[in-house]
Amino acid sequence: MPYLYLVYLLALSIVAFCLYGIDKYRAKRHFRRVPEVTLLSLGFLGGAVGALCAMQLFRHKTKHKYFYAVNLLGIVWQLGLFVLLFLKNM
Repeated sequence: MPYLYLVYLLALSIVAFCLYGIDKYRAKRHFRRVPEVTLLSLGFLGGAVGALCAMQLFRHKTKHKYFYAVNLLGIVWQLGLFVLLFLKNM
């Protein structure tokens, strides 16, 4: 069960990473952007690692402190849930 959860986290992190990259690309070209609520939701619901990596790599949304806060909070609860699942299966 914990490994399925890791696959879920990895998949959402990849999606979040890609969407941050797409949003940065669109921002530079003045195209329609990815809504902030989508980026924040992906990070909080499982893609926090990918979101934080993308923020640093693409230098995107780094001035918005709430993006860091939501993604760090996401990492905390995601790690906590993983520990609970891991301990439950021992």
